[in-house]
Amino acid sequence: MDNSLPPADELVLVDRELARLDARRSQLLARRAWLLRVLHAPAAPGAVPAAAPWPRPPVPVADSTPRSAQNVLLTLGGTLLTIAAVAFTLVSWGSMGIGGRAAVLFAVTSAALAAPVALLRRSLVSTAEAVAALGLALMVLDAYALHRVALAGTDGLGYAAVAAAVLAGAWAAYGSVLPRLRTPLPVAVAAGQLPLPLGVLAGGGGPAAFAWAALVTAAADGAVLLWARPSSVRLTAAVGAVLLGGWALLTGGWLSLTAPWSGAPLLLAGAAVALAVALRVPALAVAASVVAGVATVTALGGVLRSAVPQDWTVPGYVLCGLALAAVWRLPAGSPAPADGSPAPAPAGVRLPAGVRLGLAGTGAGVVGTGLLWALPPVAAGLLGPLARTTEVWSGEHAEPVLAAYPATAVLVLAVAAGVLAALPLLWARCGALALLWALLTALPVSFGLPYAATLALQLLTGAAALTYAVRPGPLTRGLRPTETPEGPEGPEGPGGPEAAAERPATPPSEAAAPPAGAWPAWVPARPRPSAHGAEPGAVLAWIAYAAGLASGVSAVALALDVRVATFTALGVLLALLTGVAVLGAGPRRVVAACGAVLTATGLVWATTAAGDVEAHWTALALLLVPAGTAAVGAKARPVALPVEVTGAVVALPAFGLAASRPAFLALALALGGVIAAATALRPERRAFASWTAAVLFLAATWVRLAAWEVTTPEAYTLPVTVPALVVGFLRRRRDPAVSSWTAYGPGLAATLLPSLFAAWTDPEWPRPLALGAAALAVTLLGARFRLQALLVLGGSVLALDGLHELAPYVVQVVGALPRWLPPALAGLLLLAVGATYEQRLRDARRLRDRVARMR
Repeated sequence: MDNSLPPADELVLVDRELARLDARRSQLLARRAWLLRVLHAPAAPGAVPAAAPWPRPPVPVADSTPRSAQNVLLTLGGTLLTIAAVAFTLVSWGSMGIGGRAAVLFAVTSAALAAPVALLRRSLVSTAEAVAALGLALMVLDAYALHRVALAGTDGLGYAAVAAAVLAGAWAAYGSVLPRLRTPLPVAVAAGQLPLPLGVLAGGGGPAAFAWAALVTAAADGAVLLWARPSSVRLTAAVGAVLLGGWALLTGGWLSLTAPWSGAPLLLAGAAVALAVALRVPALAVAASVVAGVATVTALGGVLRSAVPQDWTVPGYVLCGLALAAVWRLPAGSPAPADGSPAPAPAGVRLPAGVRLGLAGTGAGVVGTGLLWALPPVAAGLLGPLARTTEVWSGEHAEPVLAAYPATAVLVLAVAAGVLAALPLLWARCGALALLWALLTALPVSFGLPYAATLALQLLTGAAALTYAVRPGPLTRGLRPTETPEGPEGPEGPGGPEAAAERPATPPSEAAAPPAGAWPAWVPARPRPSAHGAEPGAVLAWIAYAAGLASGVSAVALALDVRVATFTALGVLLALLTGVAVLGAGPRRVVAACGAVLTATGLVWATTAAGDVEAHWTALALLLVPAGTAAVGAKARPVALPVEVTGAVVALPAFGLAASRPAFLALALALGGVIAAATALRPERRAFASWTAAVLFLAATWVRLAAWEVTTPEAYTLPVTVPALVVGFLRRRRDPAVSSWTAYGPGLAATLLPSLFAAWTDPEWPRPLALGAAALAVTLLGARFRLQALLVLGGSVLALDGLHELAPYVVQVVGALPRWLPPALAGLLLLAVGATYEQRLRDARRLRDRVARMR
């Protein structure tokens, strides 16, 4: 299509193309109608319909196909006949004698059931289906009429159960005689769901008897599902089995809580039915095995619950879950054929993979649920000391948390940890390590240990965990040494696929036999990663490291109750973290070094608090920490930078504590400058540390001047500024590549910034005027010689000084203006900026680039 045409010509082309598409669609619809007539029209055997030519003119096509129209008509006809039969049975029944009634029903029902035979011979399958459905409905009406006339005194539920059984058998026989009919067999299966449940209700059975009836019916549905051929029959049986079997299992679960000895047989029988389905139907193996596992654990756990004290309820269920998870030890086998033929007898007991997965997964889920139940004491033991309710060093201890929680929670943790430790798998070893730490953390809460024992246990737990974080070798003993069961390098063994292609083939009998001393055959085939994943030692070390840090922090928080305990906990934690920083490797070493610095800070703070030292003296004592980190950083290269940064962070609260005494603040800033200057002697820290030292010395000078109540700081700063600028000028003459910030920045800042602070508090005009003139001169020099430091410092001081001078007048003007005018002016300014946003952005970028190009 040419988009350059005028609109009128283009519209003509569009209409022409649409007309061509409509004509083509009409031809295809006409061809489709002819094909449908050929497919559905009766033809002589062996006759081949002649191909119809493609019609050229448009032919109207019906909105629905002949088959769909036929089905609609047959459905409506059968429905109307059924409604008429129901009306006849309910309304007109009493106006006829007994003989007439029997004759009419027998004749109509017999005709409705016999007609499909003749219709099927004429290949009228849909019509036969509709008439057969009418006959089935009439049989139900016959049963109802028989009860109303001849058996009115019998029990309704009992009669309904017998009638449902008779109708189910009759419909099953009718569907077997006429297999081309698709309705009778599924209807027979649906009717077969009623006899047993209705019979139990008629006999006055309770919930347990009704559940047994539902379970037996579900088992029969399972047999139909296994051996029936038609998909509609299998689907109906599956729906019935799920509904009735689910009701039976829910009832059994309820009985396991109220009457365990009555619910256990029902649940075990349901588990057997589900397991039989899992063994026979591979597609449902996992789901049916999960149902069987849940039913088994619920049954056995309910029985154990009734025989043990209440605190042992969850451990009993966990024990059942572990026993169920042990089926993973059985070797895998091939599932039974779906057609019901017997499978070849394997050597030993074998389970299909889906069944093993379902049962073992259910057992693992039960154990996991038990572990969740056992976690509250762990959380209380770890986080309880952090929620402090008493004063520090008061000697008082918080009330026990979760004192009434069952002490058997630690038993669940211990059993799960032992089971996981026995598996030579990385994930199992990681879980065992975490559970062992959780067990030690929960012990004081579960058994109500005294304060000293709790603190000692937490410190020992942290020490053991941090030790294993440095030396995780003992934790990796017994782990599977290969990445795959076939060899240490992969499925093909050493060398990969290429080497495997060159090696001679191994007989299957030899390949299947594991080497001597290998792991047990019941271990899952999924190995730990070695060549392409994290190393086992590193994974276990990180878990132990996290556990050790958590226990250490909790122990310090707990130790704050008593002064001696605080020093003991901080000292032990400092020794442990220092050991990890010296002996460890990688990020664990860095984190331990930073933690050691923070722990040392806590020791210094505790020491000053114990001696009732005032805050400003405490600030000077805290500066020992950055001094120590600077000394350590000079030798400990791998952790130097993080340690020094942590020490610098510790210096900030030291300055804050000294702020109440300006003289001590000046001393603290000067000492910080000395530490930074000493750090600047090292080449790798020279740039940053030198600037930090200059800033701290300058800040110390300003604070000292303020403490002396000096009103003319220029008398002290100009003698420093002039030589500094001379030194910077000489250095730039010798080395033009030196930045203007290095050459002139410290000298200018030494005078301009203190003067700016003084000008902002000076009510007179000479100082701001002199400062503004000096800043203007510095700014012009920076612009003339393209010096970034002069331009930025001078311009900033000039702008702030001018703002200080204009501030009173701005306040007066704003106070005199109407209140609506400032928002209006702000809105106009925003509109103007928004309208020229792109241009202002380009101008800002050009200004930034020009300033950045300066020296």
